[in-house]
Amino acid sequence: MKTTNFVLSGLGGQGILFMTRVLAMTALNKGFDILGAETHGMAQRGGSVVSHLKIGTAKSSLIRAGGADFLLSMDESEAYRHLPYLKKGGMLFANAGTHAFPDERVAPYLSKMQIVPRAMEAGKTAMDMGAPRSTNLAMIAFYSSFGVGPLNADELRTTVSAISPGSFQALNLKIFDTCYETGRAMLDS
Repeated sequence: MKTTNFVLSGLGGQGILFMTRVLAMTALNKGFDILGAETHGMAQRGGSVVSHLKIGTAKSSLIRAGGADFLLSMDESEAYRHLPYLKKGGMLFANAGTHAFPDERVAPYLSKMQIVPRAMEAGKTAMDMGAPRSTNLAMIAFYSSFGVGPLNADELRTTVSAISPGSFQALNLKIFDTCYETGRAMLDS
């Protein structure tokens, strides 16, 4: 199996490490090797948090600039800040408004690097569903709806179900399913 590199970015308190855990557990459940690293800037004060996850054979846990297949970002500004990690032809998934994403100043770089940008307002969706702390699950579900990478939506959903506390399981799965459908609708349009 070819190694797949994920960079996850956001701000302290947005659940970046939980997202990494969901992806890593799903990969382990499929029998894949994983290697990861986390950096926590000023996480306690809403500062930048970045997580690197390699699925497959890897010798180093950090992903170099131009080496990530996927960037999942919980914050639009953090998505732009970490764009250099994406390789040519990589995919960007951001918690951002679809009408103004990507910023026109970044569009030429994305085009030159053949980076595919995808966005949904995961935070707004989670808030509207009464679970603002589940924005991270919304982003994982949104990513899974595009059918890219070594982990599919059913496998990720199974992990979410397994690690969700009993009282939150139904709501977490409802958020997952809703955001999965949001992504599928974008594919169909």
